[in-house]
Amino acid sequence: MLLDPRRLALLVAANTALAPFAIDAYLPAMGALAATIGASIHHTELSLSTFLAGFALGQLLFGPLSDRIGRKPVLLGGLVVFLLASLAITQVESLTTLLAWRFVQALGGGATVVNSAAIVRDCFSGREAAKVMSTMAMIMLLAPLVAPAVGSGLLHLGDWWLIFAFLAAYAAFLLWLLGTKLPETRRRQGPAASPRQVLRNYASVLSHRESLGYICAASMTFSGLFAFITASPFVYLHHFGVSPGVYPLLFGANVVTMLASNRLNIRLLRHRSPQQNLRLGLAIQLAAGLGLVTLVASGLASLWLMVPLIMLFAGTIGLVAPNAITSLLDHFYAISATATALQGSIQFCSGAIAGVLVGAFAVDSLWPMVLTMLGASLIGNLGLRLLAPRRADA
Repeated sequence: MLLDPRRLALLVAANTALAPFAIDAYLPAMGALAATIGASIHHTELSLSTFLAGFALGQLLFGPLSDRIGRKPVLLGGLVVFLLASLAITQVESLTTLLAWRFVQALGGGATVVNSAAIVRDCFSGREAAKVMSTMAMIMLLAPLVAPAVGSGLLHLGDWWLIFAFLAAYAAFLLWLLGTKLPETRRRQGPAASPRQVLRNYASVLSHRESLGYICAASMTFSGLFAFITASPFVYLHHFGVSPGVYPLLFGANVVTMLASNRLNIRLLRHRSPQQNLRLGLAIQLAAGLGLVTLVASGLASLWLMVPLIMLFAGTIGLVAPNAITSLLDHFYAISATATALQGSIQFCSGAIAGVLVGAFAVDSLWPMVLTMLGASLIGNLGLRLLAPRRADA
């Protein structure tokens, strides 16, 4: 199938950007949302973990369906669910209804995003796929840079509900864009898969030792990043006392290093394998996590010392994510959406757990964030080295 890699990357990145917008756009409005529903900011932050849990389930449910009936029907159906749930969230008045509709919204989001990596794998493989995924990720990472600023601006213009109205409008735009511009990339439809066959497909991924190492690396990197994302409203707005207008700038600074590491990844792939770049990213992340814990333990955790280390930690996702996913899918061409769904489900469940560890206990300290970030990085490094040992060609 001949598709222009840059055009494909643009289309898939626009789809994948839905998740970071749904996660990051309402962060500056967390305090205003908490006041409306009568909950604490720490408990309102649990809506992030709820979203990740729904996102994980949505990928598990709809990944196999995508392998059977094609990418576009599942993708467009998920967008419709996301759009309707976003509109419903604009009317919530309690924490319970917020969490319920965020879960439904995430189910639709999971159905859309699970197709992104599978679409790339339908058309490319090996280093070419890694390069397309890096280009896609570099474009997609503009979403976390823009999302908090968009949310802050909409909060200034109206109230928190305007942010979710914007998410509904973005979903409507994607329905038009992908419905008219993206071809069906699934070359052949698979036979109707029984529940038992779906479970066997998932089991085949879980029983592949090397692939588990790549899943562990990607999932733990996301967990460490999400520990920061969940804690960032408290850390920046409350602990360090920055204004809602400055918050998007500090949050967006992390995207600078993400973009830089994605660009570095593309360059390094000319001479290095995806597995080598993956190990490099995990090593840098571990060093940054150790630095954050050292700052907090020594009492030197000022805003201007913490921010660079958080940027370095977050930035490594550009070296880890595209290479881990590419390495995983190289082993599962026939069931790429199923493998992506399992990887995404484990990743987002891990992120949800990290968010709960940071926010559920309402501890007004930097320790929950930095310890969760370091712990995730340690598990990611150990998991890759134990489950996916270095190969002669990597």
